[in-house]
Amino acid sequence: MTGTETAARETIARIDALSTHHDPVHEGVRVRWRRFGTDTAKPPLVLLHGGHGSWMHWLRNAEALSAGRTLWLPDMPGFNESDAPPRVAPGQDTLPPLLDALGGTLDQLIGAGTPIDLGGFSFGGLTAARFAARRRAIRRLALVGSGGHGTLRRMTAQMINWRAAPDREAERAALLNNLAALMLHDPAAIDALAFEIHDISCHGTRFRSKEVSQAGGLEQAIDALGVPTLLLWGEYDVTADPRPLVARLAGAGPMREGVVVDGAGHWAQYERADEVNARLAAFFG
Repeated sequence: MTGTETAARETIARIDALSTHHDPVHEGVRVRWRRFGTDTAKPPLVLLHGGHGSWMHWLRNAEALSAGRTLWLPDMPGFNESDAPPRVAPGQDTLPPLLDALGGTLDQLIGAGTPIDLGGFSFGGLTAARFAARRRAIRRLALVGSGGHGTLRRMTAQMINWRAAPDREAERAALLNNLAALMLHDPAAIDALAFEIHDISCHGTRFRSKEVSQAGGLEQAIDALGVPTLLLWGEYDVTADPRPLVARLAGAGPMREGVVVDGAGHWAQYERADEVNARLAAFFG
């Protein structure tokens, strides 16, 4: 293991050590939740990770966003340290069993009907919007690079199937390629920590999120909520054309704020952590 790999794992361990781990079970599905902070003066803040992700999609945000409030970060069902949700019949919506387990375990931790602030990244953005429409008791909603918008991607580089790699060297090359192709814009942002998070999270993924994210439904879910909503995309996010999309979504209803983060790719809260932390803290504060 190289020095940079060791440092990346030490950073993950340091942030993880700031949390307490909770493993409630709902209808046989155990979900790993991490709680940061213990301040109950404000509603709990729940943030959902993206596809091929884990709680670590918010690693560079956990300390800042848990200052003065309680932050809950799950590994959603089918990801990293949580159980997989029940399978559905072919052709059926795969998200409801995930939402059932997510909601059931959260209610055990904070109480059913407890108001929360909610955010989500990528697949977790659409999941958060649909979760909010189902749970209600949502004070504010923030979406970062959300899936489900139904517009065209603008990918310029091909993704590589890392699972088909013949050896670890080829697997690492594929994962690094995919970080550059999809997640991060600036090559300098593809550091040892980003790779470690991506590597661990990809290997822990057992839920197929791509079909859910590309099936649409984001606008309908937001329309049904009617709560203050922050819509944030990175300037170079390849999963959408951010500026027209943000303008359209933000202008389609009341209490909506649209933001494009300059210089950021899809994983904006990692690549431009300080700016995104400040915007999320101001919005939720």
